[in-house]
Amino acid sequence: MRYLITGGAGFIGSHLAEALIEAGHEVAVMDDLSTGRMANLRRVADRAGFRFVQGNVESAPELAGLVEWSDSVFHLAAAVGVELVVRDPVRTIETNIHGSESVFACAARCGRRVLLASTSEVYGRAARQVFRETDDLLIGPPTHYRWSYAASKALDEFLALAYHKQRRLDPVIVRLFNTVGPRQTGRYGMVLPRFVASALRHEPLRVFGEGTQTRCFCHVADTVRALMLLEREPRAGGGIFNVGTSESISINDLAARVIEVTGSRSTVVHVPYAEAYEPGFEDMQRRVPDTAKLRGLTGWCPGKGLGEIIAEVRDCLCHEPEA
Repeated sequence: MRYLITGGAGFIGSHLAEALIEAGHEVAVMDDLSTGRMANLRRVADRAGFRFVQGNVESAPELAGLVEWSDSVFHLAAAVGVELVVRDPVRTIETNIHGSESVFACAARCGRRVLLASTSEVYGRAARQVFRETDDLLIGPPTHYRWSYAASKALDEFLALAYHKQRRLDPVIVRLFNTVGPRQTGRYGMVLPRFVASALRHEPLRVFGEGTQTRCFCHVADTVRALMLLEREPRAGGGIFNVGTSESISINDLAARVIEVTGSRSTVVHVPYAEAYEPGFEDMQRRVPDTAKLRGLTGWCPGKGLGEIIAEVRDCLCHEPEA
């Protein structure tokens, strides 16, 4: 088959491109390289069946032709990372909403399936033991820029389902919970590569807030496998699916695990949210996905545990220091 990946030079997109090429498919990647890197695509750049187009999905004239060429679209292009969201909320909102609008319009005209990479951030600050796709969303006030990302991705979901209802778009929506692994950068606040990079330099690991907030970290290969399973599942059309692991860990304990796995002499320092991001910054204390819907439809379950993930990120940064 032929696949278009928007944002394909990014962390998840580049791993997806590799997996699709290895499976014998043709792949086109569109990326404006604002956060993605060509280095991420070096393993597929010279492979038969792969091509790269530099462009922004909001305005690139090549988008319509690439969508028409493809059999299906993985829409991963988005503003990512808490630091980027807080620093540049206009870019966050415009990139996420206008970019998705362009992709959906082209795909609806051509009758192509679109898999939209959404996020667990849309659940907002709701306090639940686990999050299910049918749960209400509780997003904070617009005076806190932190919520602009969650709100824009939630609107992407509404727009995808509106196109599904009115214009026969075939969307699949995936809410990703903390995907991590080799090639992820800490430049925009991603916690695991930031911790590992500091540990390898024996520098203090900066934990924001009290560090009691918990997260579940899913290996990028497991996430990519879920995306590919959902894309080719006819019954997934018009559905929303959580993708992530239920293995939960506090950020304090994550820092300790990173220090242990890397053999680092680093210590842990706690940094107030107001200093790390902005005054009034709000964080979610717990974020655990219920993946029963995904598992029931595709049989998917995560394969790699946190210790293996940390070791892979360590080895990646040892051989290729973070840019």
